[in-house]
This record gives sequence, C-alpha cells and structure tokens, in this order.
Amino acid sequence: MTPEGLEPVATIRLDKWLWHARFVKTRSLATKLCQSSRIRINDREGVKPHHPVKPGDVLTFPLGHHIRVISIVALGERRGPAQQAQALYEDLAPPPRREDAVKDGIPETGRELGSGRPTKAERRAIDHLMGRDDPG
Repeated sequence: MTPEGLEPVATIRLDKWLWHARFVKTRSLATKLCQSSRIRINDREGVKPHHPVKPGDVLTFPLGHHIRVISIVALGERRGPAQQAQALYEDLAPPPRREDAVKDGIPETGRELGSGRPTKAERRAIDHLMGRDDPG
C-alpha cells in the first residue's frame, strides 16, 4: 500500500534498462553484466539484474576499455532506435583523453611529416626528386 498523497515511482529492471539504452546487444548480456558484480547504482555495489532503477539513479559500470558513468533520465518502454536510446541517459564521464585513445588502439588523425613509412604520394615525390621517373 502506498501512503495517501504519494505517487508510486515508476521503475524498471536494471538489465532491461541496459538493454533498452543499447549498452548491450541482448538482455542475456545485460544480465551477465549485472551478475558480474561490476555495476554500481548510486555507489551501491553488487546489484542484481532484477534491481529496480528509476530516473535520477547514477550507474557506474565498465564497458570495453572505459568506465561508464551514466545518469538515468528516462525509463523507456521498448528497445528503439539509437537516438531514442541516447535520450534515456546522460553521460557524466568526461570524454576520453587523447593518450587513452591512442593506447586503446584508436588511430590518430595524422602523423608527423617525415616519420614512419612514406605514403604513396610521398614516395612518388621522392622518386621524382631522385630522377627515377619511370612511366612504365
């Protein structure tokens, strides 16, 4: 029974919300993530897949090589397109630093001139400079 004058707070299962928000591909993967005891809700460790979450809760969990810190904005009724899924949460973690991105294997946008192997255009320029212009 709810006390008079208080509205019941809408909640949803944690594993279902992770699936709706598209952090995992399947509901069973969401369940495994919850059972791994690596997810926190409002600094509470060891939550189970059936733990209810509501708007305003803060989730902290590892995903890939990064730690995600998410604030729940909405619950969602179904697993919809990515734009709808991104409207369900607010990302509280800062963007990854450049050094972390390079360490994680994300390619840099460019390279310093003269470092590493020459590109095809640079090789042709070197050949032209050395007088090795071979049309065939």
